[in-house]
Amino acid sequence: MPELAAKLYILGAHNRASTLTHPAFHYRDGYLYQYLGLNVRLAGTADLPLHDGTVPYWLLSRMKKLASLVLTIMHDIYGPDGIVERFAHPVFFQAFNNLIGMDWDSSGSTTVTTAVVKEALSKSEIPVRVAGGKGRQALNAPNELAEISRQFNLDAERLIATSRLVAKVDNVLVQDGYDLYHHAFFVSSTGRWAVVQQGLNPEVRMARRYHWLATENYFDSPHTGVVGVKRNRVLNLASAKSRENRSVILELVNEGATKVAKYLALLRGQATLFDVPRYHPYTKIDIEVRTVVKNLPPPKSVTDFKELLLQYRVGPKTLRALSLVAELVFKTPADWNDPATDPFKFAFAVGGKDGVPYPVDRRTYDELIAILDAVVDKARSDPGLYRYLSHLAKKAEAWRYPQDKKKPTL
Repeated sequence: MPELAAKLYILGAHNRASTLTHPAFHYRDGYLYQYLGLNVRLAGTADLPLHDGTVPYWLLSRMKKLASLVLTIMHDIYGPDGIVERFAHPVFFQAFNNLIGMDWDSSGSTTVTTAVVKEALSKSEIPVRVAGGKGRQALNAPNELAEISRQFNLDAERLIATSRLVAKVDNVLVQDGYDLYHHAFFVSSTGRWAVVQQGLNPEVRMARRYHWLATENYFDSPHTGVVGVKRNRVLNLASAKSRENRSVILELVNEGATKVAKYLALLRGQATLFDVPRYHPYTKIDIEVRTVVKNLPPPKSVTDFKELLLQYRVGPKTLRALSLVAELVFKTPADWNDPATDPFKFAFAVGGKDGVPYPVDRRTYDELIAILDAVVDKARSDPGLYRYLSHLAKKAEAWRYPQDKKKPTL
């Protein structure tokens, strides 16, 4: 039954070694991380055009049922931390989205899938919860994290600070033209956390999704993945290659506004800056010295970058200006490479909301839910049944979807 194998592939638990070593989303010829439980070779990208519209109730109700069953199986196999770890990785997230029938190439693949998973977890006994979501729900993440912390006996203050810092990094340090409008914080009863957040760029009508897994290092290439279309001239101060540049920025801030103003003046009218494209990729420097200086904290008041972002709330333009000064004056260049980078096969499980690769097949969807429901029920007395899913996963790994079926949704 190759079709069923393809549908259940996402649940496979074969643990073969991974050849991927880079923590960022640069898969190229490699594999996914070993603890993903998947060994999928990647090709292509997962672009996220901005799409309007809603999911019809008949499909949304099935999404919730299927998601609940898949999450139950994941919990039985991997535990609560394993669920969190998997949603921290962009290809697993996209595969999960495709499996439940959401569009494979839509900005809604983030917002709808997160909302479905959030509701399914909230109604289950699985000790994993999701705070935040899209728009106003994202702003309510601190309140929800406080309640989750009470339930799980976790440090609410620490989780809320982490939520704020992760959002700040992707909004301020990764200057790729995408403004965050979605922030979802996954956390297990052990305190293991992951973040899935998304920004939009109305000019190009595209969205970009950022994935994080629990870390204490927020500034040296912390993402487990970034899904979107690569761009040129992206200032990435959250890159390990920008470490020296960040150090100089702190020195500049602590020198005080007067000296910073003098340094900023050097950037105005610097024709030589553009004569050497390899040295600096920016073609326009829109710096308002007064605004930058006004937003600086007092001299000798900042001890680290985390404090600069959270306590003084320095914005993206100010940091870009300081980064340019650090590069021009002190020769400590920042990383100007975009961190962004095909789980499309999972869309063949039940089809896609807008008909790609084919319209959602309600009968197949209901049969899949019934089969998984029976598997979950039977596995309570026979956990070895899950080994069957691993067997199916190995069969599905060799399956290749028809390339002509991969078309943009409308």
